[in-house]
Amino acid sequence: MPNTRTTKDSMGSLEVPVGALYQAQTQRAVNNFPVSGLTLPVSFIRALAYIKQAAAQANKHLNHLSEEKADAIITAAQEVVDEKHLEQFPVDVFQTGSGTSSNMNANEVIATLASQASGLSIHANDDVNMGQSSNDVIPTTIHVSCATLLVYELLPALTHLSQSIAAKGQEVGHYVKTGRTHLMDAMPVSLAQTLSGWQAQVDHAQHHIQSQLSEICKLSQGGTAVGTGINADPHFAKIFNENLSANLGIKFDVADNFFFGISSQDSVVNLSGTLKTLAVAIMKIANDLRWMNSGPLAGLAEIELEALQPGSSIMPGKVNPVIPEAAAMACAQVIGNDTTITVAGQSGNFELNVMLPVIAFNIIQSIEILTNISHLLADKAISSFTVNESNLDKTLAKNPILVTALNPIIGYEKAAKIAKLAYKQQRPIIDVAKEHTNLTHQELEVILDPTKLTQGGIS
Repeated sequence: MPNTRTTKDSMGSLEVPVGALYQAQTQRAVNNFPVSGLTLPVSFIRALAYIKQAAAQANKHLNHLSEEKADAIITAAQEVVDEKHLEQFPVDVFQTGSGTSSNMNANEVIATLASQASGLSIHANDDVNMGQSSNDVIPTTIHVSCATLLVYELLPALTHLSQSIAAKGQEVGHYVKTGRTHLMDAMPVSLAQTLSGWQAQVDHAQHHIQSQLSEICKLSQGGTAVGTGINADPHFAKIFNENLSANLGIKFDVADNFFFGISSQDSVVNLSGTLKTLAVAIMKIANDLRWMNSGPLAGLAEIELEALQPGSSIMPGKVNPVIPEAAAMACAQVIGNDTTITVAGQSGNFELNVMLPVIAFNIIQSIEILTNISHLLADKAISSFTVNESNLDKTLAKNPILVTALNPIIGYEKAAKIAKLAYKQQRPIIDVAKEHTNLTHQELEVILDPTKLTQGGIS
């Protein structure tokens, strides 16, 4: 039995796998771009199908597409939205810079499904791609996939992470620990204060990501080939956005300037920058957790992270901080993705950016892995760690930097001598201070109380 069938496009005949829903243009892309084995993410394919669906609805409303054809396209696109035919999207990420191959892949798959279901002859270009160009479809798909992931995935994940940090602060916030600057002992802080800093970082990043949504939700669909809107009904863009908004539950609007949206990816470059800031924040939190958990004997051992798996194939009993490590790696990937997106974003030549697929791949990956790592960090590291109170108290008692509170009373120079002596003798600062000042033990207990010192002010 033959395992291929012959199909045709404007360039001639081509053999396509017999079971494939796609046609010649997709097969040409498969043949031309055996680069990485990486295909565009599921969220991109789903967004592309939503766009084809909303376009068919608009063309039906405007009487450019018959009701029968439009309904068949709408139903077929829904099958792709429902992730029923993902194996039919084999085009490599590293393809034509406009993403034409991926647009035609979707057009061909949806045309085949619609034709099979309706018995009509539905054309990939003339019907499914009506009033569209790859040059407006792919930028729109990038924006729609980003908006969908932000609204339904990342922003809720960041809310969860922020709330988890806040809840942990309520639970363990009363503990006081040695603060550290330059990784060296510093004045004491409460765990509530430490966690409040983490939460503020997450909230700050979330606020700036949220602020990007209004620009991401402005779509260039309707600009077609170069931004002029050639071959698209003048009312198409407005009706398309109304349909897409209703279908996805997100408010989309017509872009202020099609030439901007098609020739550049500045809005996505900006979004990537805010994702990088979030990655930096999460990496800082992850590294704090790793340091605080270090030990259990030769490290800080201020907290103990949940034991999730054996940490060594050769050292029995070893347990590692695997979630913070995974978080740090995910954040490193996002920072690298931002560099790729920045380079790709400046690749707009006249009326079209020609690195759209790699922008799509990287921005979607960044959003997805930040979403996943936010949940893991919240649930398997922050919410579940325990505090080693005895270790906190032991280091606090011997912390010579507490002498800072005596500066207003005995002066910096004398306080420095007391601190150095305490370091040298490895004795509690309160004992050394009692020997070298006129202050009583009771007065020193009040002045050097670590909990009181976390509240700031002058002794």
